[in-house]
Amino acid sequence: MTGPSLMAFRPTALAALAALAFGVSTAAGAADPLDDLFIDTPAADAPAAKEGAAAGLPDLGEAKSTVSGWKGYSQFELARTVAGDSHWSKARWRNELGRSGRFGQGIKWKAVGRVDYDFAYGWEDDFYPANVRDDKRSEFAWREVYVDVPLGNMELRLGRQHIVWGEMVGLFFADVVSAKDAREFFNPEFEQLRIPQWAARAEYFMGDVHAEFVWVPYVSVDNIGRFGGDYYPVQPEIPGLAPVYNAQVRPDRKLSNSNYGLRVSTLLKGWDLSAFYYRSIDVNPTFSRQIAGPTVFYTPEHDWIHQYGGTLSKDFGKFLLRAESVLTLDRRVPVTSNVADGLVKQNMVDYAIGLDFPLENEARFNVQYFERYHMDRPRDLLLSRRENGFTMLYHHKFADRLEGEMLWVQSLVRNDYMVRPKLIWKMQPNWRALLGADLFGGTNNGLFGRFGDSDRYYGELRYSF
Repeated sequence: MTGPSLMAFRPTALAALAALAFGVSTAAGAADPLDDLFIDTPAADAPAAKEGAAAGLPDLGEAKSTVSGWKGYSQFELARTVAGDSHWSKARWRNELGRSGRFGQGIKWKAVGRVDYDFAYGWEDDFYPANVRDDKRSEFAWREVYVDVPLGNMELRLGRQHIVWGEMVGLFFADVVSAKDAREFFNPEFEQLRIPQWAARAEYFMGDVHAEFVWVPYVSVDNIGRFGGDYYPVQPEIPGLAPVYNAQVRPDRKLSNSNYGLRVSTLLKGWDLSAFYYRSIDVNPTFSRQIAGPTVFYTPEHDWIHQYGGTLSKDFGKFLLRAESVLTLDRRVPVTSNVADGLVKQNMVDYAIGLDFPLENEARFNVQYFERYHMDRPRDLLLSRRENGFTMLYHHKFADRLEGEMLWVQSLVRNDYMVRPKLIWKMQPNWRALLGADLFGGTNNGLFGRFGDSDRYYGELRYSF
């Protein structure tokens, strides 16, 4: 089923917010020492450019290579699910390591890898199905592997990279290029949540104008995990039918499945404006269904869609205004009628408007309204014509090293909500501890309420270097 731009992850058909393309996390709005990791080491003064370099072409003949030191972090995360059948849902040791460097003449490179091992899927071998344990126990991933090549007023980036187009705090609307790791729903921070793309990106700079062309020859899509996981996007029950979930169908690795898009942004009288077009295989899975006797088979698939959108932001001094909107064409959504796969194509508009207020003692308050509007809604669509809601985030600094945060996300269509309180203790410049909870409530078929048995408390300890 198609869900919100909320995480590129498609929620349940009846989920009100599920139709909303928003992903919830608080990392986007809060500063973190790790934001400074993997910054390129300043290069020594470059030698005088020759004719080729003056024309925007790198002169590799006299390039001097420089390499930064290793940077990264080691983090242990522990979570206990307390609703439903209480169990350990995470005991993950995560290590991320990378370095960057220069070949000279402005050519830069960066390589970052990450290794995970989760002990909880050994401890709870009687709770999770074998396919879930195999999927979550251990993993290696390249987070970034790319080369930057300057070409006059342009810069070309080739390789695995993060391409971030959205500007909302904690929500994914205009961030249409990024895929997400949805195996823990919207709970992780953005830096953990985003899945990079193998892409070629050309950026052009002229004054206050920035143009960006993206080509993604090998597409990464949302990782929803396996049926039986704590946050697997199960579909609404159909009376009398037993559900069976097939494996996620990922796009074939061929050039005909390439994604591409263009984004242009500018600064005009204090307004930061952008517009974009993106033609892609949707990173969000859609659940097609087939009924055979007493069984209904669901298959997560990915469709071709067109997306047009824009963003704006402006600092008014006492508050910061942000807004973004996306028109999506040809996305399939679930219906109750007896069509072959239970889906029909639909055009929809997602938009969000937010205000960010800085308060005394480095506190801040953010409020946002979001909505998905189905333009040509069929009568048997499982979602309302307007699926809307709001978020509120309050961040407070208790002391130099202790901060607190509370995020609340609420549907305005039905009783469906998520609450995420947490405390952050920056023990030392390189050490951070975090305690928090992920709490869900509402109707069983709501985007959040269906995870009512997945309430959890968690802690994290991170060392960065």
